[in-house]
Amino acid sequence: MPKPLPALIACPHCDALYRRPTLGPGERARCARCNAPLYRESIRLDPDHLLALVIAAAITLVIANVSPVVRLSAGGITHSASLIGSIGILWQEGRALTAMLAFATTIGFPVAELAAFTVLLVLIRRKPGSPLVAALLRGIQMVRPWGMTEVFMLGIVVALVKISHTAQVVPGVALFAFAALTILLTVIISYDLKALWALRPLPEADP
Repeated sequence: MPKPLPALIACPHCDALYRRPTLGPGERARCARCNAPLYRESIRLDPDHLLALVIAAAITLVIANVSPVVRLSAGGITHSASLIGSIGILWQEGRALTAMLAFATTIGFPVAELAAFTVLLVLIRRKPGSPLVAALLRGIQMVRPWGMTEVFMLGIVVALVKISHTAQVVPGVALFAFAALTILLTVIISYDLKALWALRPLPEADP
């Protein structure tokens, strides 16, 4: 069972100290001094359950990147496109910056976050007092805003709706994988990292 969260919480921006409020589903507490978000009521999962979700998301991410996203048929010509292949085409056509941005936001940062989460959860189980736990928590917090799988999924849906008027569109395996990945990442991202920080053992006081 997860340990209870600490009774006090500090503002990450101005260091003001508050008693941790009791929040309802979807509610968020903010600092009275600087209005920065303090704490939100998120899904409370056991670290083992969270690790299972992270591993499932990693497997789904691999499937989504290597499988065809869609198959297009027009004028007797059929073409399949995958995310990796599309990024490669952008690179070959001289659109290096666009290719690098697409790779970073749809593959690089999500992979980095899932890898860091996996190492973090393993450390929480085996060595919760490791200084690497704090570094990984900060790293995940920095990487989170740059993962844009949800935006990419929305872009795919909009593009398919427009293309469907001129070509026959057959969804590929990767499209369903991206949909599943979006749901898994939404659950993972909604997890409050402070709950993992609370699992670290407190330093022993000097006698």
